[in-house]
Amino acid sequence: MPVTYSSYLKIEELLALQQPVSDGPEHDEMLFIVIHQVYELWFKEMIHELDFLVGELQSVEVARAQHTLKRVLTILKVLVHQIDILETMTPLEFLSFRERLESGSGFQSVQFRELEFLLGNKRPEAMKRYEPGTDARARLERRFQAPTLWDAFLRYLSGRGHAVPAVALERDVTLLVVAEPTLHPLLVQVYRTDQDARAICERLVDLDEGLMEWRYRHVKMVERTIGTRRGTGGSAGAGYLKTTLDQPLFPDLWQIRTEL
Repeated sequence: MPVTYSSYLKIEELLALQQPVSDGPEHDEMLFIVIHQVYELWFKEMIHELDFLVGELQSVEVARAQHTLKRVLTILKVLVHQIDILETMTPLEFLSFRERLESGSGFQSVQFRELEFLLGNKRPEAMKRYEPGTDARARLERRFQAPTLWDAFLRYLSGRGHAVPAVALERDVTLLVVAEPTLHPLLVQVYRTDQDARAICERLVDLDEGLMEWRYRHVKMVERTIGTRRGTGGSAGAGYLKTTLDQPLFPDLWQIRTEL
């Protein structure tokens, strides 16, 4: 049979995946399912692009790296705007089916944890939600052991001839990315003398800021919808989400602002 739009995109299978569990079912549960399934698809694409970006930085492909970062940033804007759609659902509309979610929670998204690890937010406790020996746990363990986007960026700078301090270049990649003051003079020099690398730095700041914006919008959406209630799956809801705000992924790129 010839390839068609439907067969290539597996449309029938895709549209069969939205299966509300509430009685009726409740009208707004369909929106809730679609939004979160779309989030998972965009998470998949972001991981795909960021893995590609790591390879581009390693091969010092500047133009292509900038293009890939621009694509990731555009996807991130879509993720933020999807919250506008979710916020058309009132608290009562969400509560009409919320109890049917039982222990299900966005905190269980394996792909989002993969994204966090890839971007340098490595916290061993994040893996405890996933049983040892499962595919989800194995995926996260691989990500936990792998270099982050920040590590790839430092190697990119080194490949361009910049003298990246060994303490930064040889850091333990399983640790959370934290500020490294010995990097600051180099990054200031990069900003002043290397136009291509400076552009990459600014796109990384855009990425960091975009993720902080998404987290903030997520917090306000949760507060707007369930107030201070605990989240599904035993999470602390908005209270926990607030603790994730203003935690930059690339702290050195923020701290050097006063030194430029």
